[in-house]
Amino acid sequence: MKKIEEFGISVPEILLPKNIDVSTWSVIACDQYTQDHDYWKKAEETAANKASTLNLILPEVYLNAPDKSERIKKIQQTMKEYLADGVFAPERKCMVYLERKTAFGRMRKGLVLQIDLESYEWKPFSKANIRATEATIVDRIPPRKEIRKGAAIELPHIMLLVNDKENLLIGSAAELSKGKAPLYQGKLMCNGGEISGWAIETDEEINKITSAIEKIAEKNRSDDGSTFLFAVGDGNHSLATAKAVWEDQKAELLKAGAGEEELKNSPVRYALVEIVNIYDTGLTFEPIHRVIFNADTEKLVNYLCEKLEGSIKEVAGQEQLEKEVHNSWANFGFDYVDEAGKTRYLLLQTGIKELAVARLQPLIDDFLKENKGPDGKASEIDYIHGSQEVLSLGSRKGATGILLPPIAKDSFFETINGRGPLPRKSFSMGEADEKRFYLECRKLF
Repeated sequence: MKKIEEFGISVPEILLPKNIDVSTWSVIACDQYTQDHDYWKKAEETAANKASTLNLILPEVYLNAPDKSERIKKIQQTMKEYLADGVFAPERKCMVYLERKTAFGRMRKGLVLQIDLESYEWKPFSKANIRATEATIVDRIPPRKEIRKGAAIELPHIMLLVNDKENLLIGSAAELSKGKAPLYQGKLMCNGGEISGWAIETDEEINKITSAIEKIAEKNRSDDGSTFLFAVGDGNHSLATAKAVWEDQKAELLKAGAGEEELKNSPVRYALVEIVNIYDTGLTFEPIHRVIFNADTEKLVNYLCEKLEGSIKEVAGQEQLEKEVHNSWANFGFDYVDEAGKTRYLLLQTGIKELAVARLQPLIDDFLKENKGPDGKASEIDYIHGSQEVLSLGSRKGATGILLPPIAKDSFFETINGRGPLPRKSFSMGEADEKRFYLECRKLF
């Protein structure tokens, strides 16, 4: 059997607070509620005067705040204080199997471990073990580097997906946790649901995890010998930032004459993540819909129909359009107001096999580049969660609502392997309150 490190994975040194109170320690991912100051004020009130991960992160609602630099300095200082003041229990070399019951009644299971950033690449058409699922916006990396570079502690909100129909990996971790006392358990703040976690740590346990990963790797090996083991589900830009910080650190180490062993032992080379099976029934994939303003809708629909070799059918109303789109992996819905002031609902039926958004978005981009709106000005696109809002916007003059079909889990890895990362804003994993909460930590710099 191979060593687990051969798959770009290793067992982290986990830091958790002494006598952990999940309800005040754990807080939602920093890239949620980016326009909702009230949410973060409520989180501050909940965690007031307590040791909390809220004091170790920069919520992106403050990313453009005038005091951002001061906030980052305070965060990095607090990390050092938590380490020095005995907030944490001794480090524990283990993976963590967790069960998260969300406020929506869904149970999601995961495994926290660390990945070798040398095994990850976000650039398109990579053959790395760990790959991005959506296009990475390079401009988003520098502000995140400010926070990570020099940070004493790493906290993950990154979730990686594994293509594991037989549930070998997470299923093994769940079996290994039976009968154990949990590392932590409790309710999460602000409608976050409940969470419990168990240590996976003995040599025998790690061997069982390694065996499961080896079988998954074999099933996901391409003809060219490359293995697509994990896809980034959430936290794509955070992981890209971790990679960028490691590249900087590696350059400094090499300049100082570091050898391979010293490079391998650098904590900065690794990133803490949660692995989730893409087929987990508690993991919902929601399409992110589109609304285009100031476009010639009929010209757009005919263009897409031709390029996708589809057919157009008019339907009676919102309910039927939503149903027809929802019941297929390859149909698209359009609603708009025509020149006579009537709201129309068009169904574009196609036979595409890969993820629908991977085919649709590049064609929309091409159309918008080549065509001005009816008033001669450029069209604009927005990305919308929830079909009702799309249908409502499409009923306004000058707007075109576009409903996308559900995300086909079966073709997810295959599409990315064949076409590269998906267009940005392709899918959302669950509702905002179901996103990963910061909990486990690891020493970084």
